Amino acid sequence: MIEVVNPATEEVIGTLAEGTPADVDVAVAAAVEAFPAWAQTSVEERVKVVRAIVDGLRERAGELAATMTREMGTPLTFSQKVQVANPIGIAEGVAEVLEGGYFAPEEIGNSLVLREPVGVVAAITPWNFPLQQMVAKVVPALAAGNTVVLKPSELAPKTADLLAEIVTAVVPRGVFGLVHGTGPVVGEALAAHPDVDMVSFTGSTRAGRRVFAVAAETVKRVALELGGKSACVVLDDADLGRAVKIAVANSFMNNGQACSAWTRLLVPADRHDEAVRLAAAAAGKYAPGDPAEAATRIGPAVSAAQRDRVVGYIRKGIEEGAQLAAGGTEAPLPKGFYVTPTVFGGVTPEMTIAQEEIFGPVLSVMPYVDEDDAVRIANSTIYGLAGAVFSADTDRALAVAKRLRTGQVDINGGAFNTSAPFGGYRQSGNGREFGRYGLDEFCEIKSIQR
Repeated sequence: MIEVVNPATEEVIGTLAEGTPADVDVAVAAAVEAFPAWAQTSVEERVKVVRAIVDGLRERAGELAATMTREMGTPLTFSQKVQVANPIGIAEGVAEVLEGGYFAPEEIGNSLVLREPVGVVAAITPWNFPLQQMVAKVVPALAAGNTVVLKPSELAPKTADLLAEIVTAVVPRGVFGLVHGTGPVVGEALAAHPDVDMVSFTGSTRAGRRVFAVAAETVKRVALELGGKSACVVLDDADLGRAVKIAVANSFMNNGQACSAWTRLLVPADRHDEAVRLAAAAAGKYAPGDPAEAATRIGPAVSAAQRDRVVGYIRKGIEEGAQLAAGGTEAPLPKGFYVTPTVFGGVTPEMTIAQEEIFGPVLSVMPYVDEDDAVRIANSTIYGLAGAVFSADTDRALAVAKRLRTGQVDINGGAFNTSAPFGGYRQSGNGREFGRYGLDEFCEIKSIQR
């Protein structure tokens, strides 16, 4: 049995049976059997299914938000406004793409080009945005005519159970399956299974490499959404106070546990000290507290292991000579897996905290000499998932954004778009999620010559 722990109280709030490769075989066999009929359903019927899932998410929004707060410590307000709202937007976007004629045949000369489902899809999802990442895989995969076997994180299983109830109520038996368990057991069994046609994985870059290697044995399609070390570039003409406030909020969102968080704040060298003071002051407003309270802005790390990992990085930053401007290694509360929101100044590109994904509320302020230097620093990690640029001149900001080797860039705090493509360059993964681009991942392309 796997114990489910509330990270704010350290109390066991549930248990679940750990899945085995035999359970994977049963789920995949059901998906294989259900695939032919599901693949032949009309687009209109699949739109109805997606709309029904949206309705289910809306009806159970309160329960879903509270469950995510209990399971992984995200503040309740963030659960409501982001952790539930984003998945609803993602699913609605898929329905709109289908209704817009996405599956209409395309004529190229004497060829008829068709989109068809890949087959059986294994969806392996993380704990930090559990509902969002499940919906971003399950809904477009089903909408494209695939059958799906989901392996959610064992740290957020109850959220997956709620989604499973919503989905299984509106699709035929076998079209959607759920197997709980760990990555090394259930995840590997899915990635290696000869009857799985595609793996869609979101998680760490280390785990993504393993999924890719295992799946390669059967040459199945693999889509990876992995880690990040995103840079927020504040240009010399920007409103520094506004930029720092938004950057701190982004870096600390979801308790700092977001792959797309702007964890590196790049500022002109002559304004570095001012930026550090502003960031430290902003961090002071993120007092760790009970995530179930509506006023709480930052909750605990998801587990004791994750807390220890983040604290280890803070120690590493101090050891390597970064300036500790706020926070540190001391636990802010006597119980729960909490980390004090931390800001470092004087961070150089070679430091560990500037290169590796920490996945906690830790912000590194980094000085640059000029615009070219800022771009060089921003592109100096193995990652390329997200980023930001702040400038009083939007054309200048856009020019810098185009130079960043990353999958998405926000200019002056641009809003998140659940229909725009989301994914990374380099070791942040491949493929894209959301909207039309997310559907593309789950389709094969066929040419018929006439």
